[in-house]
Amino acid sequence: MSEGPAVRRSPREPWGGVSPFSIKTKLGVLVVIAVLITTGLMMIAMRTATELRFITVFSMIATLLITQFVAHSLTAPLDDMNAVARSISHGDYTRRVRENRRDELGDLAQTINRMADDLEAQERQRKELVANVSHELRTPIAGLRAVLENIVDGVTQADPETMRTALKQTERLGRLVETLLDLSRLDNGVVPLKKRRFEVWPYLSGVLKEANMVATARAGIASGSGSHTRNDVHLHLDVSPPELTAHADPERIHQVVANLIDNAVKHSPAHGRVTVKARRGSLPESLELEVLDEGPGIPRSEWHRVFERFNRGQVRRPHGPGSDGGTGLGLAIARWAVDLHGGRIGVAESDRGCRILVTLPGLPSLPS
Repeated sequence: MSEGPAVRRSPREPWGGVSPFSIKTKLGVLVVIAVLITTGLMMIAMRTATELRFITVFSMIATLLITQFVAHSLTAPLDDMNAVARSISHGDYTRRVRENRRDELGDLAQTINRMADDLEAQERQRKELVANVSHELRTPIAGLRAVLENIVDGVTQADPETMRTALKQTERLGRLVETLLDLSRLDNGVVPLKKRRFEVWPYLSGVLKEANMVATARAGIASGSGSHTRNDVHLHLDVSPPELTAHADPERIHQVVANLIDNAVKHSPAHGRVTVKARRGSLPESLELEVLDEGPGIPRSEWHRVFERFNRGQVRRPHGPGSDGGTGLGLAIARWAVDLHGGRIGVAESDRGCRILVTLPGLPSLPS
């Protein structure tokens, strides 16, 4: 269940309190000053026999000047906020409101700036999504079109080898579309979990064998997320204790492990090694998984972005030989599957390569 937006407390005042620089305080001070000015001038008039009309005029002028000064200090930032809001409504998310006040208008300025930051980030992600999806769809479609055009023009014959090439591009396109559908189901929250108890060693052993079979069958063929294209990387499984069991949705955990292996293999050096470790967690039937490769690793500055959709990282020459780089969706799907279980996934410290740590909660602890 999604939670509502977090309510932020102002760092300047507690709940129910009034900041010494609040608008209420300023208006109260304005009233007090106006009363003091009027009272002071009346007392001066009584002692100096000044006519009441002069006192009234001076009092009104002084009060109006002070009121004008306070009103300008209140309306000027509102005009600035109005201009920024108008720019945001027209699609310009670069303008910001000056945050130089310590009252309610300053809090409002911070809120508007945070909103502009969020909208700018969403717009940037939308553009990246469109660009990356267009690129990923264009590549297999262009390859398939080239094959079919050659057949139609008589350049090549529709022999089994040519048709296999067309089939490979069609399979890649199908895998990409399937991945996008998975993400759509993710966003709509229509993927139920089917948790059950299973033995970890035979289960992960089957996942690794399947990964090896896919790599052998598709070696040298460009593929989408979830099936690496190299067969020169050794996959190693380490489960302790051997009789370890877990309680989770096996199909979703398969997505997690397969995509983490896919990512690790793509970043491994020639004849490298990818290790999958499984250990018992702190709760009953909980599980801790690690996937460790021997690649260049991920810079700490990129740790928070590696699970974003279509993120391919900023590492120089990140992909090993025979890898097409993938779609940048594998780790996003892995995070989605882990989140469905209420677990955690992230990049962990490692002396070499990249280490991804996954924690699955298993069965909830019973109250004592």
